[in-house]
Parts: sequence; structure tokens; C-alpha cells
Amino acid sequence: MKNKTDHISVCICTYKRPVLLRNLLQKLQHQKTNNLFTYSAVVVDNDANKTAEATVADLRKTSLIRIDYFNEPEQNIALARNKAVDNASGNYIAFIDDDEFPEPSWLLNLYKSIILYKSDGILGPVRPHYPEGCPAWLVKSNLCERLEYQTGAVLHWGETRTGNVLLDQTIFKDPRNRFGREFGRTGGEDIEFFKRMMESGKVFVWCNEALAYETVPPERWTKSFYIQRDLRIGGLTGEKIRKQASKFRCAYCLMKSTVWCTIISVGLPLSRLLGEHIYVMAIEKVMYNFGVIFGIMGRTIIRDRIDQELS
Repeated sequence: MKNKTDHISVCICTYKRPVLLRNLLQKLQHQKTNNLFTYSAVVVDNDANKTAEATVADLRKTSLIRIDYFNEPEQNIALARNKAVDNASGNYIAFIDDDEFPEPSWLLNLYKSIILYKSDGILGPVRPHYPEGCPAWLVKSNLCERLEYQTGAVLHWGETRTGNVLLDQTIFKDPRNRFGREFGRTGGEDIEFFKRMMESGKVFVWCNEALAYETVPPERWTKSFYIQRDLRIGGLTGEKIRKQASKFRCAYCLMKSTVWCTIISVGLPLSRLLGEHIYVMAIEKVMYNFGVIFGIMGRTIIRDRIDQELS
């Protein structure tokens, strides 16, 4: 193990979520360290009106850890992440989203894993936290669930994100190793970052014990949220295929998504009989493939993230 001079800067990019931000910062107060490291928080407010400033100022009065506040007025999650990196003082940098909160051993498990596996970064699971009143169909649908892997698994860039991650700060010594601002409105800046890092030889490993939870707010309790989300993701996927793949590959993906749309659409009446959650899952698949079709055809319907997904 390394000594306790190691310091982790926990970076939080936030946008108009003062209640969830407060919950996260309060949960961060009591992280276990086993005297192996120290840690502090870096909050980057991605709202030009600085709606998180009062929350941070209030919590600082009683905080057990240092909380640094910065503002990135241009609404762009990639720029907010870069500002957090540029103002982090630790030799390790953690990212956690403002609508998440960690287990008490979260940082400790990330830290132990990055030392054990001698990797450039460690990622952990984010499981949904459903507040009281959340509709049963949403819980049953697993729409908020994310894939998890065995501890020690080396990740492909397509399995990465920044919602729960610890990175060796040396990655960022090269000023080119930053999140791409061109992805700041559409999303995917984190996956694109990890792809570039892996292509340069960096290795990222999974730790399934480094657990965080994502609160599912009322704005995400509607079917329209998931319809728009999957239409956007499908469209961006189709757009990427159109720009990067061969004509044969484009034709194959277009045919595949068309077939899936047709098959699932025919089965929609039956899916409703099986339960509201099955019906919503079926619609989600249709909208994703519908988005892919239009993306390949150069007609991406929704490009920008909806507001509640921006940070």
C-alpha cells in the first residue's frame, strides 16, 4: 500500500440540483480511509447563475473535508469536467455525479483497487435508488439498471463512464488528455475520453465493491423521458455509424434496425398484456432502433441531452 500522503480530489459537476448535491456532499463527509489517504471535494457549478454556490457555502460551515467551489458558466459537461480536473489538488481524481451518493467504503475500495491492480483508473457500479412514490413499472423495467462486472475485470472503452471512477492524476499531465467539448451537449464525452486513453495504452479495471447509488428523480418517472432518451442515443449511434462505417456496414445496420422495429412493433399489443414494464421496455427498443435508422439517414431527431441529464 502507498502511504497516507496520497490525496483524492472528489470531483462533482453539478447543474441545478441543490438538494441532491447537498445529499452527496453530506454522504462524502464520512468516507472510510483507514489512514491510507486524505480526500477533499471539488464542485464545479455548470450553471451561469451559480445555483449551487449557496449550498456549498452552507455546507462548508460544518464540513469535515475541504470543499472547493468553481463556476463554469458555459453549459457544457465536458468543460465542467475539465475545470474540475484543472483545479484538483490530489494525486488521484475521483468523479461522481451530483445525483449519486456513495457507500461509506466507496473511496477506500477504489483506492485499494487502483493500488492492487496497478491500473490507470478504477470504475465501480452505480445502482438506482428509487425514492418513495416511484412507479412500479419503472422499478420492474430495469431501465435504470447498469451492467456490472467482476472485480478485476479489464474494461473495454464501451463499458466506461465517469459516474463512479478513480483516476491516476498523471493521466492529465498531458494537456491534450481532456474531455472533448464537442460532446458537451450530446453526451458521450466520457466514453470518448476513455477510448482515447486506452488507445494510448492506459488500462482501466472494475471494482464491484466500490458502490454508489443514483437517485431516480420524479422527472425520470415518465415514459416520455425514456422515449426521448433512447431516441437520442439511437440517433447519435446511427450518426456515428454513418460517419465512420463502410457503406456495407451502414446498409447492414439500417436493415437490422428496420427489422427490429418491425418485429417489436408487431409484438407491442402482446407486450402490454404482459405488464406495463414489458410494454415500456418494448417501446424503448423501438425508439432506439428508430433513432438509429434516422441517424444513418442523416436525420438525427434529438441531438442534445434533455436538461436533467446534463450533469
